[in-house]
Amino acid sequence: MPQLLTNELANEYQLLFNTCIIKPEHNAEIEHAINIMVANKSTYDAIAVEANAPWYLVAIIHCLEGSQNFHTHLHNGDPLTARTVHVPAGRPITGNPPFSFNESAIDALRLDHLAPLIDTSVPGLLFAFEKFNGFGNRVHGINSPYLWSFSNHYSKGKFVEDHVFNPDAVSRQIGAAVLLRRLTEKQLLLGSDDVITRIRELGEQVLYDPEHFNEQALQLQKLLNSIGLNLRLDGFAGDKTSEAYQHISGRFLKGDDRRE
Repeated sequence: MPQLLTNELANEYQLLFNTCIIKPEHNAEIEHAINIMVANKSTYDAIAVEANAPWYLVAIIHCLEGSQNFHTHLHNGDPLTARTVHVPAGRPITGNPPFSFNESAIDALRLDHLAPLIDTSVPGLLFAFEKFNGFGNRVHGINSPYLWSFSNHYSKGKFVEDHVFNPDAVSRQIGAAVLLRRLTEKQLLLGSDDVITRIRELGEQVLYDPEHFNEQALQLQKLLNSIGLNLRLDGFAGDKTSEAYQHISGRFLKGDDRRE
């Protein structure tokens, strides 16, 4: 199992993130979760300052481990009225229950060496999330549902309990990478330097026109190729360019009859 974030692993994370498409049937559920994160940002910020880790790292783990319930341990969703029972059991080892959400969350982050979090790049964050949950899915040849559930990078297979893997079980919770992807798309954390954001913004300016060269179409093709697509760099915004843009944004180019 990975012990360090190697260049190979970082490239894997970045490519998966860049080509991550959120399944539209889950949009409402994801938006609801993000609205709760943003509404409680001040709580996450307080933990982030003390732990020296991004607020959205705390918020995303809280979503997956505690269903955004502030009466649960960040470690695993056990109630704060006692020490944790499930893995990792007996946390926090100091203090007396009932614990506050903040003190438990800081203990959870420090236990898994996520506080302080030095590498806050996309690969660094995805490595942190997978490390927090465990790398066991890799043994079974699937992308971790803890990261990629509700996206094109995951279909089935999950641990249904500690150390018990079911290849046909399907995760019913939002993946951490999917939440990070949507937060990025909404420019709530990584901002406009993100390549997906630039593709979406530029693509809305490019008209479907397979007959005429367009410099913006050429730049869009270059951006799309930078995240693993394979378009001819000719500056003609035809079917393949429109389909590649739809693969990333969910919409075909303006002027394409397939655009809703």
